[in-house]
Amino acid sequence: MVPAKRLAVAKTRLRPLTDALPGTRRRAHDDLVLAFLADTVTAALGCPAVGSVLVVTDDPSAAEVVRALGAGTVPDAPDRGLNPALEHGAELAGGAAVAALSSDLPALRPAELAAALRAAEAAPRCFVPDAQGTGTTLLTAFGTALRPAFGPGSARAHRDGGAIALQGDWPGLVRDVDTESDLRAAIDGLSTCALLAATESLLARD
Repeated sequence: MVPAKRLAVAKTRLRPLTDALPGTRRRAHDDLVLAFLADTVTAALGCPAVGSVLVVTDDPSAAEVVRALGAGTVPDAPDRGLNPALEHGAELAGGAAVAALSSDLPALRPAELAAALRAAEAAPRCFVPDAQGTGTTLLTAFGTALRPAFGPGSARAHRDGGAIALQGDWPGLVRDVDTESDLRAAIDGLSTCALLAATESLLARD
């Protein structure tokens, strides 16, 4: 499962960066968020360990993008935030194994996700911390409830809830994007690169 917020409230800390992109400010921000989502979903769909990809969203543009890629969608019926949305999606998805994946992983590669999912077979609930070690980019559950606790300090919350932290060689999986520095470290996704290439200054390194 991949949760996708409404574009108006997604990745607001990146607005100073998207203001510099071509086009209107609102459209540039939306394009960047949708590029993250497209790259993430494309990687998940290309992973041999993934049976299907379900995006939980109430945003029509996000739903249109992921359906064109081959993912399914369900509305965020609870409309009470990220964790209730994931619980709702997990109930609808059914099956013995389910995983929640962040929607902002433009550098993710299918092989990385496959390796993490193989490692997650070691315990009923596992998670992958982000590059800073405080957040979570992947949460898995096998034969048990997902019990998501995404948000500030989610790595500790998932660990305290009994999930096992996984470490491995999957740099694209830990590089979620919340800030401009995160984006500079993670620029690798096809959709994201195509968008940012339109403004050379954004790709310049200090």
